[in-house]
Amino acid sequence: MLTLTINGADHQVDVPDDMPLLWVLRDVLGMTGTKYGCGIAQCGACTVHLDGMAVRSCVLPVSNIAQGQKIVTIEAVGQSDLGKKVQNAWLEHEVVQCGYCQSGQIMSAVALLDKKPQPNDEDIDAGMSGNICRCCTYTRIRGAIKSVSQA
Repeated sequence: MLTLTINGADHQVDVPDDMPLLWVLRDVLGMTGTKYGCGIAQCGACTVHLDGMAVRSCVLPVSNIAQGQKIVTIEAVGQSDLGKKVQNAWLEHEVVQCGYCQSGQIMSAVALLDKKPQPNDEDIDAGMSGNICRCCTYTRIRGAIKSVSQA
């Protein structure tokens, strides 16, 4: 039995040690905002925060999460001021088309802005690297991130 701190609440889960966090979130706990994209940490759809760092949950075994580490998913990212600002910027810039990748995009953007509040284009490229958007809304994503950094 593992205890995971997710979105401010402790959850006890009885799962195999090698089960990826993504499947614990989606299948065991019913938190379906985090998406499955590729299963090999290349697309970013499964991005969550682990102690403030953007991580790919599709390849992170739950046994690698230490007791007390804090996991934040898209369901709760808007509870922080920065998360709410990023979500609002996504709406203002009409970033979303199909929306499938956007939970991961938002999680990566929040982690980037948390570490670098005023990123330049190179910082944004590096911070958002590995987040793939098949609808190609990259210029809107960049615009949303810049608007938050300039606010």
